Amino acid sequence: MNDAGPNPSPEIQVENHESPVDSAAPDTAAVAEQAAPAAAAETARPGVPHRESEWLPSLQSLASTVVIAVFVITFLVQAFQIPSPSMEDTLLIGDYLLVDKVQFAQGGLWSWLLPYRPIQRGDIIVFRYPVHPEQHFVKRVIAVPGDRVRLIDKKVYVNDQPVDEPYTVYKRGDVDIFRDDFPQPQLPSPYLDAHWWVELRKHVKGNELIVPDNSYFAMGDNREISLDSRYWGFVPRENIIGRPLVIYLSLRTSDADDAPPADDKLSMGGVLGKIIHMPRWRRAFRVVR
Repeated sequence: MNDAGPNPSPEIQVENHESPVDSAAPDTAAVAEQAAPAAAAETARPGVPHRESEWLPSLQSLASTVVIAVFVITFLVQAFQIPSPSMEDTLLIGDYLLVDKVQFAQGGLWSWLLPYRPIQRGDIIVFRYPVHPEQHFVKRVIAVPGDRVRLIDKKVYVNDQPVDEPYTVYKRGDVDIFRDDFPQPQLPSPYLDAHWWVELRKHVKGNELIVPDNSYFAMGDNREISLDSRYWGFVPRENIIGRPLVIYLSLRTSDADDAPPADDKLSMGGVLGKIIHMPRWRRAFRVVR
């Protein structure tokens, strides 16, 4: 049935001269009045939605999700994978981290709104490796600008005070004077960056290393195998990306994967290719400290 009802008759009806057929023809206005509610009901029937009403909300929802995801990844958090044992037992090979990019950011106009705070001794940081800035490292801040730092028989001293470090581990048990009694600017090391070996002497005074402005001295918790500030220098403030917030997944790796790599660079690789390894459920969603 047409929504507008039948077409009006083109004939002109003359009063008192109607034919029987003409008098039996339906009244156009009456039919139109009856057809309008029926057409409206037909349009409003459930199960026959307009195409636009089907895909438009879905598209809007997808767009909102993408915008939120891009904002979170760009400004708030970033995912990394731990590839080396240099931060054991705090972080293990196969841990997948979400890194908080907000807390150590330099707030500027937004500092009144977002939870920024200065970097402190003992903070774990993710940063761009000063030697190769395209790589990312994770270490613990040992000394901040202006601090005097040294190691004596593997024990850390900052401003002449021994530092309590319950998170450190010593698994090798061997002796390395450059590593264990740092700084030793006169001693070479096979892992020592050549540029840092020259620069190191400029910052040593009275057997202590003086941390310059806008720089940090960082070390791994697994002290005997960590390639850290002892070997390549200070972490510039602008290189610091954020702090590990939570371990969202942890996978046991194969024996081949457990071998320490040539450096401590973090990976941003996906999880799917390694999901066949056994998860360590007890580490999942653990807050990193």
